[in-house]
Amino acid sequence: MTVRIEHLVTSGEFSLDGGTWQVDNNVWLVGDDEQVLVIDPAHDAEAVADAVGDRRLVAIVCTHGHNDHINAAPELAALTNAPVLLHPEDAVLWHQTHPGCKPDADLADAQTLTVAGTELAVLHTPGHSPGAVCLYAPALGTVFSGDTLFAGGPGATGRSFSDFPTIIRSIDRRLLVLPPETVVRTGHGDSTTIGDEAPYLEEWIARGH
Repeated sequence: MTVRIEHLVTSGEFSLDGGTWQVDNNVWLVGDDEQVLVIDPAHDAEAVADAVGDRRLVAIVCTHGHNDHINAAPELAALTNAPVLLHPEDAVLWHQTHPGCKPDADLADAQTLTVAGTELAVLHTPGHSPGAVCLYAPALGTVFSGDTLFAGGPGATGRSFSDFPTIIRSIDRRLLVLPPETVVRTGHGDSTTIGDEAPYLEEWIARGH
């Protein structure tokens, strides 16, 4: 069976440092007709569960711990009996949203996740948050960048637990070294490619965001 990437957009609130904003989130599913992996279950667990359908959900992967990327994760886990995975350095953010529970397992740099015979490599890319990760699927020619890299620049670093020099280092050393044709599937907004973004690194550094 052919592995495919599916895309769902959900809407809700992002809250941090006393502020709240309305956001649209990209939820990504990778798999085939039998099993699937979900990346960043945002806002609406039932909508994500409907997209999973009767397939086995092998894992719920959170690219980082901001509430808009994890707020539906425990409910989706309860609906599907799938484990929730998060890098341990984002535990402090997780507990702001879900103080009564923990992720089921830790993500680690260089770890490999497998779904429907397709491997996704975990890349620890701190900066937007301490435990931010991206998932690189070379066989699919894509990287799921969470909020680390967008069309037009890095993820935001103006709030708690974020750092601009760190996200620049992560993007430069972990993402821009990928093949230029690699499709970057982001946590919000449109997809892009590594080749389209790489020429602008120095411009991002100069502007400071």
